[in-house]
Amino acid sequence: MKNAFNLFRKIAFLEGLSFLVLLFVAMPLKYMANIPQPVKILGSIHGFLFVAFLLLAVLVMILAKFKIFWLVKAIVASFLPFGTFYMDKFWKQEQIEFEK
Repeated sequence: MKNAFNLFRKIAFLEGLSFLVLLFVAMPLKYMANIPQPVKILGSIHGFLFVAFLLLAVLVMILAKFKIFWLVKAIVASFLPFGTFYMDKFWKQEQIEFEK
């Protein structure tokens, strides 16, 4: 459980970071400077991280026996800029509680 939660939190951080870079760097480059390549590259990376985030969220939910609402909150957080960073403080506390 500990390893799954650790990996989930790391992937959540990377997913959130890739989302921000995609929104605030790659998209402006594409639409303001007519440079579409960063969106293609970062979009693929973000897509991979998003799928990994979802799979790990489901795994953590099952292992920790969280209710489906926990998964819904995680998914909503992943769609909001800075959402995974905000949720990390709660996930860290939940991880500490389950490691006892």
